[in-house]
Amino acid sequence: MRLRIATFNLENLGRDTGSAETGEKHLECLRGQILEIGADILCLQEIDAQKPQKKGKRRLAALDALVRDSPYADFTRIASETEAGLPADIHNLVILSRFPVLEHGQYRQSLMPAPCYRAVTPVPPEAAFEPVQWDRPILHAVADIGGRRLHIVNLHLRAPLAAPIRGQKSGSVHWRGTAAWAEGFFLATVKRTGQALEARLLADRIFDAEAEALIAVAGDFNCESHETPIRVLRASAEDTGNPALECRELRPAEASVPVEERYSMRYHGKKFLLDHLLVSPALAAMCQGAAIGNRGLDDEYEARQEGRTPAGSFHAPVTADFVIPPAGLPVL
Repeated sequence: MRLRIATFNLENLGRDTGSAETGEKHLECLRGQILEIGADILCLQEIDAQKPQKKGKRRLAALDALVRDSPYADFTRIASETEAGLPADIHNLVILSRFPVLEHGQYRQSLMPAPCYRAVTPVPPEAAFEPVQWDRPILHAVADIGGRRLHIVNLHLRAPLAAPIRGQKSGSVHWRGTAAWAEGFFLATVKRTGQALEARLLADRIFDAEAEALIAVAGDFNCESHETPIRVLRASAEDTGNPALECRELRPAEASVPVEERYSMRYHGKKFLLDHLLVSPALAAMCQGAAIGNRGLDDEYEARQEGRTPAGSFHAPVTADFVIPPAGLPVL
């Protein structure tokens, strides 16, 4: 059986773009991209929710419009939720699966306690330690692919932008002092790395139950391969210093992409690989290769400086292809 897994940050799908015509062109561009991807399992990030009626409940109306009259319309859909059981207003996670989903759930500091911290630069000063909360949950689903269990983990780690510090900002990006900005950046790093740690804890929980588990961790990691969050998630034998733990590491499927093509975002003339697809050793053995759809990718910094809205997304989709042997047969 052939299987294609993909991850794609849709850059606030459903956000007001200023006109119905612009919004429809944006949808058309993204629809063309996801159809070209042709994924069997598609992990999406930054899906905004809308209220069709002023007092109605939020729903993923923009996503409905995006997949309408496409094969994805018939896929099983798993979406992140708030505590009220509804989508958040922005930055929802979605997994679309051509295969039946056996179980699913989400994790947001449910596998680990929130670390507590007392900020030193707020005005007025903090009186006590407060929990550091993650911005978004981790979405997990188990798909039945021909009798085998495939674990899909979709995540969107916090961006490397300083977290707010009370009384230390006079605008959305303007800080009153360098110490406060530095502390905000530190807190953002804790949040991003903490999310990665919780995803790693989830992977180890899966390995505890299924030693040869098929796991794909996909999403917008907001960091490159050498940075701490990905090292935390991968837990490579090189880092653990224990070859016996190699069976639990996560490996980058995108490593098969030529170095010069290995980027998913352009910013201020530079290229970055921020979107990743990490797979367990058992799934890596089935991998036939990966691709990054960055042809014609717009430069986010230049677009914002010029006041341009991207035709699609500032992120490129990352895909990986696998050949899955029938259940009961070994991987060759």
